[in-house]
Amino acid sequence: MTSFTQEYSVELAKLKYSGGGDWYANRTALTNLAEFCNKEVGLNINPQDNVIEPNSSSIFNYPYVYMTGHGNVVFTDEDATVLRKYLEAGGFLHIDDNYGLEKFIRPQMKKVFPELDFVELPFDHPIYHQKYKFKTGLPKIHEHDAKPARGYGLIHKGRLVCFFDVECDLGNGWEDAGIYNDSEETRQKAFKMGANILQYVFLN
Repeated sequence: MTSFTQEYSVELAKLKYSGGGDWYANRTALTNLAEFCNKEVGLNINPQDNVIEPNSSSIFNYPYVYMTGHGNVVFTDEDATVLRKYLEAGGFLHIDDNYGLEKFIRPQMKKVFPELDFVELPFDHPIYHQKYKFKTGLPKIHEHDAKPARGYGLIHKGRLVCFFDVECDLGNGWEDAGIYNDSEETRQKAFKMGANILQYVFLN
């Protein structure tokens, strides 16, 4: 019987940050998103859930880094320096506010790019129009404060280097079915938007 090891062209990573926030939330999200993208979009992503710290030189091995949680975030000066180098070198950071992260992450990203502010991306931005079309921007996955889902970005020298979703909870929609009470229709919207993000990162 012949055995072989699957070779993947790309790997994803989750950011392990300091400050006490639950960086480890959405434990099954990246694996499920990778499997969806491999099956439905034709990408070749390793479904292993890798973990990376912001000051690690290994971060440069991952074209897409996912960050989530509900609580406090602290970037050291070294964290900020390495993250900036990573993003300037072509890396991409996706910050998925799992509810309560926004007030902590905004000042921390100012350490990374003091000269930049998050801007809300227009609905015609390419990230919403890859294989799947989201004509009104981010889908609403979880309800928190009865506010619309909003997508923000940091744009450095004309390139979107960081995407920040708020009042959306994409990662919850990527979790194993049954962890939340999301309908399959809602989960599919989350996966499709996630696939758009990865297509935008890898193919543009």
